[in-house]
Amino acid sequence: MNATLTPTGPLVLVVEDEPAIADILVAYLRREGFRTHCAGDGQAGLAAFAQEKPALMLLDIHLPGMDGIDVLKHVRAEDDTPVIMVTALADDVDKLLALRMGADDYVVKPYSPPEVVARVKAVLRRSAAKAPAKPQSVLKVGRLEIDQEAHIARALNSDGRPETLPLTLTEFRLLACLAAQPRRCFSRSHLIETCLPESDALDRVIDSHLSKLRRKLQLAGNGELIETVRGIGYRLWPGE
Repeated sequence: MNATLTPTGPLVLVVEDEPAIADILVAYLRREGFRTHCAGDGQAGLAAFAQEKPALMLLDIHLPGMDGIDVLKHVRAEDDTPVIMVTALADDVDKLLALRMGADDYVVKPYSPPEVVARVKAVLRRSAAKAPAKPQSVLKVGRLEIDQEAHIARALNSDGRPETLPLTLTEFRLLACLAAQPRRCFSRSHLIETCLPESDALDRVIDSHLSKLRRKLQLAGNGELIETVRGIGYRLWPGE
């Protein structure tokens, strides 16, 4: 019998509470050259994610304790590592919620392990093919237009006319940061590091700045563009 070669490919983190299923996935992934690491619950998955820095996470939705959706929220608050959600329920609500929170794909149990491996390869190819984002001088998101060079932000008011927003420097930085990656959830600590690098501000200071920014957007007729993601941070959700 030939000796099994040690995989040297990208690391896949498998977060699955059923050992038998995890073992099957690991066997197929390793046979295709992927390195693997397993975690049996959400907390262990987050710890392994932080320590191992995987290329991709296979994440079961229904985990004991912290479920997969909560794990995904924490991952997306800090990182854009590809995540494929796994669920035992062929339920569109689960699927849509996972994708809205930032999952790259999903599979439904019972599944074919070769299909999962194919999905892993496809998601990693898409991730690798993404061109590095070019800094944009002018960001246009929904009804917002943010000129980063001129430090001017405009919003279409209820009459459809552009209205300059009277923003402070910090408010402008926060809006530009959120608008650069709409729908992504940013943690308070990330916003502090990015938008107030010279400050020793606490989380509540960011909350105060964002509250004022929200009010100015509302006065310009733009409603609740900035959403609070409880326990994590904020995101800009421009709608369809």
